[in-house]
Amino acid sequence: MSAASKTGVAILGAGLFAKEAHVPSLETLGPLAPTVKAVYSRSEKSARELADEVTKRLNTKPGVYHDSDPASNLDALLARADISSVIVVLPITQQPSIILKALAAGKHVLSEKPVAPDVASGARLIATYNAEYKPKGLVWRVAENFEAEPGYIAVGRAIRAGKIGKVVFFSLRVVNYIDQESKWYKTPWRTIPDYQGGFLLDGGVHSTASLRVMLPSSLTHLSGFASLNKDYLAPHDTINTILKAADGSHGIFELSFAAPSASRSSIGNGTIITGTDGYLTVAQTKVQDPVTGGDKSVFRVTIKSVKTENGKAGPEKEEVIDEAVRGVELELASFFAAALEGKDDGLGDPLGALKDVALIQAALNSEGKLVDLENLVQQS
Repeated sequence: MSAASKTGVAILGAGLFAKEAHVPSLETLGPLAPTVKAVYSRSEKSARELADEVTKRLNTKPGVYHDSDPASNLDALLARADISSVIVVLPITQQPSIILKALAAGKHVLSEKPVAPDVASGARLIATYNAEYKPKGLVWRVAENFEAEPGYIAVGRAIRAGKIGKVVFFSLRVVNYIDQESKWYKTPWRTIPDYQGGFLLDGGVHSTASLRVMLPSSLTHLSGFASLNKDYLAPHDTINTILKAADGSHGIFELSFAAPSASRSSIGNGTIITGTDGYLTVAQTKVQDPVTGGDKSVFRVTIKSVKTENGKAGPEKEEVIDEAVRGVELELASFFAAALEGKDDGLGDPLGALKDVALIQAALNSEGKLVDLENLVQQS
């Protein structure tokens, strides 16, 4: 029996990412996803706009729920017996309470990253889930699409296979250009963020998740600095850090949303991981789709392997892997398999997402001092 024939799913939140990422991914999944039977937003206008998008792309007419009508509010949606799961795509500070509300209503939950605004509140949320809702068989997963990206997973697989030997050092650089006309900036909750880091938290957990997936050993320590260089990106827009992993490898993580121009964001971005027997690079690029003839986004992994004998490097071998960008689609498929069929592949574990928040929080507060990342998570 397909997931679509079972109880339905609701989308809570009607912002850009719900419309531009989740709905198209549900369309791609087709019968592998349950029917979207309801949408919710604080305002009726945005809820109806999302409902129209669902109707257009998924050929179904969902119920519309919003806060301006007590008969059609979130409580009414969560009371529906024909909805077994919800996708939460709401502002960062609102998500924890909505996650708990949905779990209390007996719904499986997929919540957008980050898991919470800070480590302490994320740890409390996970503890409550583990104590009260997980024993009841309810599934809660965090939608971190970079964790699901086949490109990053391919990197982790190549390193475990020994293609570059033991990891020695690494670097991840992400420089973005955000101006006040950007559709991502104009969202009110981003314009005046009531959470640490602003864009650095909201977007930065993608980068930390990619490191978590690629590196063979967990990150244990961080030292770094944070700054604000464009007032409209307050409270911070740039972090530069040094990281250490449990296996002794170390590296650099640089993240900024304060590029002076769009062209700066196209220079030097990407990941380089260097080992004893070679190195690899990862970067997002465009390639021609052989089916449609148009462009499609891929993560390109280039592996350079070299064996050293008697202190002399042998010939270098190159392997190139292109993996289509499809993390949102795959995280949704994984969640539905876990929630509806009990097939849990471990993707979207809230504890992994908490470690992503911990790295960003440490970078924002380090001021050059060494931060023990494991203690930060365990003591919260």
